[in-house]
Amino acid sequence: MYKTLVLTTMFLAAGAALGQHAEHDPPADCPMKNAAAPSPYVGHEEREIKALSVDDRERLLAGHGMGMALAAELNRYPGPKHVLELSEELDLRPEQVDATKTIFHAMDEEARELGRRVLGLEADLDARFATGEIDKAGLAAVVAEIGRVRGELRLCHLRAHLEMRAAMTEDQIVAYDRLRGYRR
Repeated sequence: MYKTLVLTTMFLAAGAALGQHAEHDPPADCPMKNAAAPSPYVGHEEREIKALSVDDRERLLAGHGMGMALAAELNRYPGPKHVLELSEELDLRPEQVDATKTIFHAMDEEARELGRRVLGLEADLDARFATGEIDKAGLAAVVAEIGRVRGELRLCHLRAHLEMRAAMTEDQIVAYDRLRGYRR
């Protein structure tokens, strides 16, 4: 008797669950029944370079890090831009401010140039697909070059963090991490 009661309860619960689920399913004859959901990329086809938002393009041209140096930043290797912003709070000596400016300006100049190159390569890739003038060899070459230049861009940002750490005292690094919210 107990087994029958448990089995009956299980079947009723399963039936109720199936009934609830069926209420939300489109009818079998509905034309949208097997249609795919809209793509999250709707609207991207209007972009100048399909793979990059306007914001992405602007950040590349401006030499921004775009998270490329997080391995350094979050492991106690300060970034020169933020060190300059916090120079008073970090009590930087004048020669440290000069060194930080040198590191930042070198990084910024290189990053802007590399950002322009990435944009050019991405535009080339986009144009090749848009015109249908793409083959496996051309695809492999342009994607490899995009990867290489993006790698140089990341290296540029990471190298600046490495140089910045060498220009600071341990107390300044601790203060930087605290001021940036990484350490309490």
